Amino acid sequence: MPQIKASAMRGMSADEIQTRVGELREELFNLRFRNSMKQLDNPLKIRASRREMARLLGVLNEKQQADAK
Repeated sequence: MPQIKASAMRGMSADEIQTRVGELREELFNLRFRNSMKQLDNPLKIRASRREMARLLGVLNEKQQADAK
């Protein structure tokens, strides 16, 4: 999965961001489950997913702050 930059995330709509965050939460659950069963080949995928979700949530927060003003 290619990493999306924050500048590209800012071009997404709020609905698209929320959809992607939901997908990442589900993916993160599956990665953690597979990691606990020792079936995950690259545990760094967990960190990458967490960071992408944090970036998305940050951009979403920026959009909500801008809409509130």
